[in-house]
Amino acid sequence: MIVLGSDHGGLELKEEIKSLLGEMGLPCEDLGTNGSESVDYPEFGERVARRVSEGGAEKGILVCGTGIGMSIVANKIPGIRAALVTDTFMARMAKEHNNANILVLGGRVLEISLAREMVRTWLEATFEGGRHQGRLDKIAALEDGCCK
Repeated sequence: MIVLGSDHGGLELKEEIKSLLGEMGLPCEDLGTNGSESVDYPEFGERVARRVSEGGAEKGILVCGTGIGMSIVANKIPGIRAALVTDTFMARMAKEHNNANILVLGGRVLEISLAREMVRTWLEATFEGGRHQGRLDKIAALEDGCCK
């Protein structure tokens, strides 16, 4: 299951991503927002990140105007590795090297076709493990040390 979330600045792109996931036959759940009125992105970023962190979803995709706010919020939640990406190389590396469990996009700064390509790239990539796992273990240790 993939959970989606956005603020008003990311609503249009989130809807496009939801459509792409449907085309790919992937189950998803939209955790909002669902309207164009101004909302506070931390509420939606936290919803998605907590669902992934708690195991209720395997992956998440967040969208706000630039992606910066959502990535900051999501990475406050233990166990989350949210990656803000701007091209397909970054999307692939986010999964292959960092095993990102949340992809973050900027709805006001990305062309829809590129965003769709980045989502597809991230979903089709596989974590390489090996030396990268040791680095993720060090990140997890930071969480253990500061978030008990």
